[in-house]
Amino acid sequence: MCIFGYYGTMMPPEAKKHCCESLHLDVLSNLPENVIDAILMCLPFKDAVRTSILSNIWRYKWCRLPELTLDDTVWKIKKNVIFRTTEITKIVYHILILHEGPITKFTLCVPKSRSCPMIDDLIYFLSKNGIQHLVLRLPFKGDPYELPPSFFKSLQLRHLTLQNCLIFRPPTFKGFDRLISLELCEVTISSELLGSLISHCLLLEHLVLHIEDSYSSVIEINAPRLKSFYFSGSMRSIFLKNIPLLAKLSLAYSETDYLGAEKWDIVKFFESFSALEHLYANMLFAAEASEVPTRLPFNLNCVKELDLSVDLYNSVEVSCALCLIRSFPYLQYMDISEAYGKYDTADRQVELPSDVTFNHLREVKLTLASGSIIEMQFAKLLLAKSPMLVKMLLQSCAAKGSATVKKLAAELTKFQPASPKAEVVFIEN
Repeated sequence: MCIFGYYGTMMPPEAKKHCCESLHLDVLSNLPENVIDAILMCLPFKDAVRTSILSNIWRYKWCRLPELTLDDTVWKIKKNVIFRTTEITKIVYHILILHEGPITKFTLCVPKSRSCPMIDDLIYFLSKNGIQHLVLRLPFKGDPYELPPSFFKSLQLRHLTLQNCLIFRPPTFKGFDRLISLELCEVTISSELLGSLISHCLLLEHLVLHIEDSYSSVIEINAPRLKSFYFSGSMRSIFLKNIPLLAKLSLAYSETDYLGAEKWDIVKFFESFSALEHLYANMLFAAEASEVPTRLPFNLNCVKELDLSVDLYNSVEVSCALCLIRSFPYLQYMDISEAYGKYDTADRQVELPSDVTFNHLREVKLTLASGSIIEMQFAKLLLAKSPMLVKMLLQSCAAKGSATVKKLAAELTKFQPASPKAEVVFIEN
């Protein structure tokens, strides 16, 4: 019989409550070390520290956590008030003093417009304690944070994310030879140094670059093991020199000045993507292209999935999108969203090519702006030229246009597609 069940009827309520609390404390105090560690790892950092009040045994258990995250959940107090810089500094130093053992993952996100003078000491501490996964998001106002020399001694690093940092490499530093993933956002670094840093990370598989300003010279991406690459910036800023294993490429967009700049060569850019399987592209980058051919002079046979954001009223963007689509003969999944732009919203017909065929296309998702004639034309083109199509999903990108897109979907259900299995489905917002 359960101990609570046997004695429960014989004990007064207060004694019963005291007994339960004592038993709970005994259970918590006698948990195996690995179970305590697992519990703490599942808690937000602030809650993990709060477990110190459970008992003397639990008081410093959080001090051996190998993964620490200091972000808004730590800095925010009541009514969304943020700790002052001095208080943030005290918290970090408290951690540095009390922590025991290795720290394999550390995330530091500092509130906007706050400088933290203790970051140098923190990075030195992490470099001495086996840091493998480091995230520094420092959205300060003013000058970026300059990484100290101790940062380059973190030779166990496997994952690195930096925001609003300034990087000057010491002469003796060659690279992080264990690094698998690298993300740089609003980082100040020369194009030569960035290219050298990437090329010396011989195990690099995932790369994210957010570049707001065009570099004076091109960044060479020499990464023989790279599998995924997300890029936001001017296409003229990068040259993918050696990426034989690249399977996923995302080309976002950040506004740049094209005047007097050398134009981008779309053919040269895509010629090394022999292993590419998934492409996402915002077709605004077409504005940087010198000349858009009808199709690439080669096929990219591995591409199975294509996501495009395109202004269907912009002839250059449409030409660039069709050039790519024609060059992916084994395309199976397509997701097209119409970008918001300053275009003529009046219904009008645009001549779309009839020489394109999607022999392997099985599923299409179209996120449309207005249900206009050009959007109808594009949807009918896909239905008429896709003999293996199974499903076309239509969705409005704005609530006010959902009724019009729904009407377009109803009309398309009457259209005779090339595939007998094709189904047109409207997705409600």
